[in-house]
Amino acid sequence: MRIAIDARWIYPQISGIGAHTRELIRYLAREDRVNSYLLLFSERALAERTWKEAELLDKPNFRPEIIPSGVFSPRSQITLPLHLARRKIEVFHSTNYMIPLASFPRGRAGQIRCVVTIHDLIPLIFPSATPRAIKARLFPIYRQLMLEIGRRADRIIAVSEASRSDIVKHLEIPPARQDNVRVIYNGVSNAFQPLPEAERPPLNATRPRVILYVGRSDPYKNLTNLVEAFALARQQSPVPLALRIIGPPDPRYPEPGQRVTALGLGDSVTWVGYRSNTELLRAYQEADVVVLPSRYEGFGLPVVEAMACGTPVVCSDIPVLREVAGEAALLNHPDDIPALAANLLRAVTDPTLRSQLIARGLVQAQKFTWEDAARKTVALYRELSA
Repeated sequence: MRIAIDARWIYPQISGIGAHTRELIRYLAREDRVNSYLLLFSERALAERTWKEAELLDKPNFRPEIIPSGVFSPRSQITLPLHLARRKIEVFHSTNYMIPLASFPRGRAGQIRCVVTIHDLIPLIFPSATPRAIKARLFPIYRQLMLEIGRRADRIIAVSEASRSDIVKHLEIPPARQDNVRVIYNGVSNAFQPLPEAERPPLNATRPRVILYVGRSDPYKNLTNLVEAFALARQQSPVPLALRIIGPPDPRYPEPGQRVTALGLGDSVTWVGYRSNTELLRAYQEADVVVLPSRYEGFGLPVVEAMACGTPVVCSDIPVLREVAGEAALLNHPDDIPALAANLLRAVTDPTLRSQLIARGLVQAQKFTWEDAARKTVALYRELSA
């Protein structure tokens, strides 16, 4: 079987979707030595980097192809269908929502079968949560595009049961086709492991306890409430606290930074911008608690990555995070700032609770592996070729 994977979601600075794409490719190559894979990139340098990072140098059934247009380029909609047909591709997989529509007729199976991973529908369900994003400004076009993808894809991969429920509802998937929407959870890289005890930062009265947030600054991420909760927790804490934010401030959404300034927190809140894989891993390992205060997520990868590193987690009490975190995190309503502050304090000051959260988290994280994701994805490809 000839399979094409759109790897143009891998950018120079790896995002969540880029990391998902790279790790899926890495484990597909370990799982499947039979089928032939064509990986589509927009830049040769990114293909070469991915070949090393995903350990593809000794995988002869994988080869790269450079497509001289980006995922969102109108040119891609015209040329990619021709390219896939010339290469006699049998299954095309986009690891995010965009697909070459002309390759996949609505209402019937085309010569090429389509698999698309839809991580979330935030701009469709909550357009006010990303008010300055292009998808929000072009909402009617985005909505129609997503409905078309729902009608044309042979299989849709959701990364959680909560996300699957949203996809079925908001993409108006009819009952006869709802079995085509499958849940395949994200995995967590095997690199995410706890630090040896001897390397962990010492716990003493003077060392600031580090509260770590990893992610974007869009309003649905709820960073302004996190800043408010951090200020409250800092007032009540018997030990110094520091809030570290991995992910650059977004000039479209300056509100969290403005609250930091207004509350006089500049000496204890740090935006550290983009971090490499190694730096991100170390940040998780050295943090005292990881917090994800979002109003909506498709999966919530920082929750699982933190748990795998043996770091306690505080997150929002929303369906997807209840699903992913299980009983291994402290949860609170996204708008309950005092409860968020209290949970942060408990996670950094209660040693018994910390030990329980760490133990539960290590067990919970083992449920999400890229080996399992790759195995189920290959099975999906084979199902379409049968």
